[in-house]
Amino acid sequence: MSRRVVITGMGVRAPGASGTEEFWDLLSAGRTATRRISFFDPSPYRSQVAGECDFDPVAEGLSAREIRRMDRSAQFAAVCAGDAIADSGLEVERLDPYRVGVSLGSAVAASTSLDVEYQVLSDAGRHWAVSPEYLSPHMFDYLTPGIMPAELAWRIGAEGPVTMVSNGCTSGLDAIGNAVQVIREGTADIMLAGATDTPITPIVVACFDAIKATTTYNDDPAHASRPFDASRNGFVLAEGSAMFVLETLEHALDRGAPIYAEVSGYATRGNAYHMTGLKKDGREMAEAIGAALAEAGRNAEDLDYVNAHGSGTKQNDWHETAALKRSLGHHAYDTPVSSIKSMVGHSLGAIGSIELAACLLAMKNGVVPPTANLHEADPQCDLDYVPVTAREKRVDTVLSVGSGFGGFQSAVVLNRPGGTR
Repeated sequence: MSRRVVITGMGVRAPGASGTEEFWDLLSAGRTATRRISFFDPSPYRSQVAGECDFDPVAEGLSAREIRRMDRSAQFAAVCAGDAIADSGLEVERLDPYRVGVSLGSAVAASTSLDVEYQVLSDAGRHWAVSPEYLSPHMFDYLTPGIMPAELAWRIGAEGPVTMVSNGCTSGLDAIGNAVQVIREGTADIMLAGATDTPITPIVVACFDAIKATTTYNDDPAHASRPFDASRNGFVLAEGSAMFVLETLEHALDRGAPIYAEVSGYATRGNAYHMTGLKKDGREMAEAIGAALAEAGRNAEDLDYVNAHGSGTKQNDWHETAALKRSLGHHAYDTPVSSIKSMVGHSLGAIGSIELAACLLAMKNGVVPPTANLHEADPQCDLDYVPVTAREKRVDTVLSVGSGFGGFQSAVVLNRPGGTR
């Protein structure tokens, strides 16, 4: 029999939220945390808004050496990992290190530090030939994404499987899926898993400007992210991280750990179609949803809530709506759906894990978070998207889905086993 995997701890850093409690307060109130970019002068760019985190590494307990060595995204992950371990009640020093692993997701890894170092080495782009005398001694860490999960492993003494997952915007779901598979196969008993991204840099903003994927509602940053709304015109770039402790149900029960949820189903599919394009019928996402539900032993009728990818681009919201109809049938119209990107923006590889945190909190509090800024629904997006205001509802089983550049389509099913918090 396959080992059952549960989540017993989490830590979150998101726009407008320096911890799990603030994160839930923001979501349940339907507040938005998107604003005009303050990290650099955004005026030359097409899209000038973002979901920035007010993150102070010193206040978060990181040392001067850690701050110098670690990219901003790694700092986020380290802080969230510490919160998740504390929340879970694990005494990591008493664990068998070979039975503990790390699975971290990120789409653009150390892009913050790479951007800064390029500015220094090229003298703000003035020189094609850069001088090595200005090279940071930590450049190797920034160029090698695998250093990030290794950093987390060093911090907790994990000597089991340590993996970096970089599948674009599904990385946060896929890192969790990978961790679940590692535990189920018996390679590890405990996994620290989640995702992090801090992509609010000139180069990343310029990249999304070039393909016109981000919003141009620069005069109204708080209402710029409008998933499923008829007036939407692109997503709002953001940053953030969420980390979790995953362990076998047996291990959690043996140590009396409070349990958020069981990760009962996971699946991912590729569309083998286009780097950024999506087929209108949503078939690949529907396939992932169907496979995840089958693995979880659940039917469409069992779902209490769907946490949508809901990026706020025209094609994504049409694609996702079609996928939910294709996979859930008539029950798609009866199930509450919402996108928290309307409040915290789209943090690329991190968002899947941040959305899973929202799902866990929805289950814990019996509240479905809303889709903020949804005032005039697109006629082609005709499901129950929980507009503007949160909705009280008992949530026992949740589906969270993600869609990423490269054609990645992923789905995770969470459910409430006996003895959950």
